Amino acid sequence: MFENADRKTIDNAVADPKTYAHPDRYHELFTWLRKNDPVRWVEPEGYRPFWVVSKHADIMEVERQNDIFLNDPRLTLQTIETEQAVLDYTGGDHHIVRSLVDMDNPDHRNYRGLTQAWFMPPNLKKLESDIGDLARMYVDRMEALGGECDFVSEVAVWYPLRVIMTVLGVPAEDEAFMLKLTQELFGSTDPDMKRDENTDFNNTVADFFNYFTAITEDRRKNPRDDVATVIANATIDGETIGHLEAMSYYVIVATAGHDTTSSSTAGGLHALLENPGELAKLRANPEEMLPRAVDEFIRWSTPVKHFFRTPNAEYELRGQKIKPGENMMMCYWSANRDEDVFEDPFTFRIDRSPNKHVAFGYGAHLCLGQHLAKMEIRSLYKELLSRLDHIELAGDPAWVQASFVSGLKRLPIRYSMKKKAA
Repeated sequence: MFENADRKTIDNAVADPKTYAHPDRYHELFTWLRKNDPVRWVEPEGYRPFWVVSKHADIMEVERQNDIFLNDPRLTLQTIETEQAVLDYTGGDHHIVRSLVDMDNPDHRNYRGLTQAWFMPPNLKKLESDIGDLARMYVDRMEALGGECDFVSEVAVWYPLRVIMTVLGVPAEDEAFMLKLTQELFGSTDPDMKRDENTDFNNTVADFFNYFTAITEDRRKNPRDDVATVIANATIDGETIGHLEAMSYYVIVATAGHDTTSSSTAGGLHALLENPGELAKLRANPEEMLPRAVDEFIRWSTPVKHFFRTPNAEYELRGQKIKPGENMMMCYWSANRDEDVFEDPFTFRIDRSPNKHVAFGYGAHLCLGQHLAKMEIRSLYKELLSRLDHIELAGDPAWVQASFVSGLKRLPIRYSMKKKAA
């Protein structure tokens, strides 16, 4: 399809949200780019131009030099119209949200340090039993549904949501509201997930901020053992962190903390169902196979499809001279299919080793929640595999139309559970 395509067609396809809803189309495009134009200047219609970086080695080279390649001022792919709407809404500031992923040092280092201990393995060990209980609860939900469900809407979006809301300190009765806002935020280019025509992305962010402003007031009066209390009372160099930064911190934990995990959870099951030999291997030896399998779920799905970086000095990458201020799109899903790094990259293998995927990023911005995400997925599959008798696809899956964070939005399955011992 892209072998004989003109430049305009290729440039537009890189930016088109529909490309990301069709994995075969995406991978055909980026396989062509890795082979023919791995660091490519593109000028898609409706977007400011940028460089596309599609190779694993190049992304790692950029990511490890966070003193040269900055997250600010452009972090994700947005239309010129959306960028202007943000400027209009904020009165000229391109930040409607300023979270960890938007920050460069020293702010990034200082703000990351506020919650880092919460997401490290020693602290997560204390949550392992609770996460196991939640995994059991959601497999119980599957069983109660009688043998057929949409795995995404019934299990994959709710289970990691409950985990991260527990960590954050959001009550269970507010989860549906958090899910709605998250889907509007990350799925704003998908017709099934975006807000109605009378509202927009900025209003979604405003709803988040209003909600967490109330949470902040409560946690300052009534501190608890949760991440919301840490954020509400956080100080850096003796000064309380700013309102924008505090609200943004809640948003990144509340959204990225579950949406990416749900995408890998569902994407892993879809890959297993498409590869029954791998499912059989996993079922035969789950204790040994699950850790590697989870990494393969994450590589295969790569929920965060890109971030941008912008150099503050001229830099040559794979023969291309990139000027200061020119934006670069780091394409992680492409990097995770790079033929120079992964043997048979388009083969799903639960025992893949080594598995040097960059789905969590690389370098200073390596995902803060990676250990929690892996623990959640392992716990759910440990419970699910121990109770499943049979499972199969029950219809066609569908993916979110979004170029930033995306994954399956429908995964219809049919299954039966083992009979419980009398």
